[in-house]
Amino acid sequence: MEIIISSVILLAAIALIIGIFLGVSSEIFKVEVDEKVLKVRACLPGNNCGGCGYAGCDALASAIAKGEASVNQCPVGGEAVAKRISEVMGVTADAMDKRVAFVHCDGTCVNASKAYEYNGEKDCRIAASLPNAGEKACANACLGYGTCVKACEFDAIHIIDGVAVVDEEKCVACKSCINACPMKVIELVPYGKKHKVKCSNKEKGKTAMNACKVSCIACGMCEKNCPKNAIKVTNNVAVINYKDCDDCGTCAEKCPRKSIS
Repeated sequence: MEIIISSVILLAAIALIIGIFLGVSSEIFKVEVDEKVLKVRACLPGNNCGGCGYAGCDALASAIAKGEASVNQCPVGGEAVAKRISEVMGVTADAMDKRVAFVHCDGTCVNASKAYEYNGEKDCRIAASLPNAGEKACANACLGYGTCVKACEFDAIHIIDGVAVVDEEKCVACKSCINACPMKVIELVPYGKKHKVKCSNKEKGKTAMNACKVSCIACGMCEKNCPKNAIKVTNNVAVINYKDCDDCGTCAEKCPRKSIS
């Protein structure tokens, strides 16, 4: 009986010593967490999409608390989240211009010519590694196999008639579709802009015309006629500078190929 009592006392003593050691150690080695980080993190939506440019919401919260990131850097939360974070940080949130993804391609089943028939797995990354970067004659076209659709957590992009199309009302500018697209034909543009170049073809003249019925052929008519000098032909394709564009529509009217929506 004395052995049992002694064993219990010994175990209790050991447990007490270990408890004290762990308690002291936790105080000595604990990592201080900025209260602001916790408050900012509570404001963020928690999607961890990376659209802000950071690894996730925790990383963004830490950067905002340190003053390394803007209070309106979360594209998913938008102005509502920016306002809450600005209150935590004691600053004023600048007006946030909403941006949405846009697919620079109109190579639908009707418009785009085919270089060959592809019968493999319907994945853009696989198809992009094939000759001519897929079966469409345009080597810079949206492949239309939906890799971007799978990447989007917000059901904001769908394949329609062989081309990815973004729903502006659902898009939160998280960039998941942009990162997933092997053809790099998707970019963020200002929300509500009426005129966009629906082409990424880098060829010109006859080659571009043979690839797609509505391809940009780098003729420069849009550039020559734009009253705001807001559109330029760069690398054989028209590119709009939205800071200068006032949506007058001259570029779309003058485009002989109707490649500007």
